[in-house]
Amino acid sequence: MKESELIFSCEVKKLFLRSGVKRHEWVTSTVSDAIRDLVTEFRCKDCHGALKIHKKIAENGPAPYVEHKSRQDSEYCPSGMYFRQNPGREPRLSVTPVD
Repeated sequence: MKESELIFSCEVKKLFLRSGVKRHEWVTSTVSDAIRDLVTEFRCKDCHGALKIHKKIAENGPAPYVEHKSRQDSEYCPSGMYFRQNPGREPRLSVTPVD
């Protein structure tokens, strides 16, 4: 069986009104809440890399989760499967962060 990343929280871009000015900000959210809120912009909370959403399909399957689109992001992100498989690596931000 293929091992996969199961990341259950991420950063989502939401619109806020601050001092009378509307602006988008990144906030941490669960993947379930992001799906429920119909969020279209999301990124890894640790490396700011692009993510792929996996919605819950089966009743007894895992909760909705995300995984890195890029293996390189997964290799250097503390949330990444490949990072956890290689102890001693230094974490870093994605080379192509989502802004």
